[in-house]
Amino acid sequence: MALDEKYTECMHPNDTRKSLVGAWGYNHDGDLIFSVSKDQHICAWYAHNGERLGTYQGHQGAIWTVDVDPTTTILASGSADNTIRLWDAMTGKLLKTWEFPTAVKRVEFNEDATQLLGVTEKRMGHLGTIVVLDIKVDVEAEQTDERAMTIVCDESKATVAGWSYLSKYIIAGHEDGSVSQYDGKTGELLYNVQIHDLNQPITDLQWSPDRTYFITASKDKTAKLVSARDLTVLKTYTADTPLNSASITRKKDFVILGGGQAAMEVTQTAARQGKFEARFYHKIFEDEIGRVRGHFGPLNTVAVDPTGKGYASGGEDGYVRVHQFDKGYFDFLYEVERERANQLALQQ
Repeated sequence: MALDEKYTECMHPNDTRKSLVGAWGYNHDGDLIFSVSKDQHICAWYAHNGERLGTYQGHQGAIWTVDVDPTTTILASGSADNTIRLWDAMTGKLLKTWEFPTAVKRVEFNEDATQLLGVTEKRMGHLGTIVVLDIKVDVEAEQTDERAMTIVCDESKATVAGWSYLSKYIIAGHEDGSVSQYDGKTGELLYNVQIHDLNQPITDLQWSPDRTYFITASKDKTAKLVSARDLTVLKTYTADTPLNSASITRKKDFVILGGGQAAMEVTQTAARQGKFEARFYHKIFEDEIGRVRGHFGPLNTVAVDPTGKGYASGGEDGYVRVHQFDKGYFDFLYEVERERANQLALQQ
């Protein structure tokens, strides 16, 4: 499969060598990208040309995570300064700060942005938690200080978490390679399933468009497609390098995986040696079908354009690379897919 090499590179405003933690993610319309970095800045970029729209300044430590509500009204971020911060997405104004005992590694709004979850680190005698905050999608509204719910991860800390369809479940990936399903209203643990190798951390969790299933990435060199309803593993994608991120494409039945060996583990300087490539797999057949090179360090995040026109990757090299798919990408079909498409065309 031919993958388009049309791309735009975006660099954070400080030192290029500052590690970019993620191009984590597009807004709902796919026209903006929000990225975070160890340089204490959140950056907003235009997706079509990579021009920087602005920065959100106020965190006092590395920023690990960012999410934007479906209307691009408010933005949430989590940081090593032990805070979750809420921002006016359009002006960059800081609206609210919630403080925690440890760093915040993940934030995610539910589908209608009435609630926000945050994953806090296990450190300094504090257990890892998943906290839920009630949110008003209004830049003029006063946000509550109270936690709507706190889930304590006393066995293995959560590394990632997110909301399923209709906020029915909170799904968490753990440091020990397991996935948990919690009741979205009460926080009760419903299931815990060991889907990755024991003690191989889950590094990412991203949703299908309808949030009925999700994809995980792990240091065990695999990504898994998992049902949100019962945590059944639907598909497994095997790579040759530890994975940091995985995303499900729109319009086509593909998944994109990103990872690579840490710099200290790479004996040669060639990017190929470190396996710093975005890998494309067929979502149904589980085959690897293509790779895109370009980064000079591990990929920390891959995020798919919600409109299905492209994807972005954020790397340890300090760059966000924004790719647009070409005609060959959309035309690519397995023989069985082509036959089915022809049959459907004849029926019409």
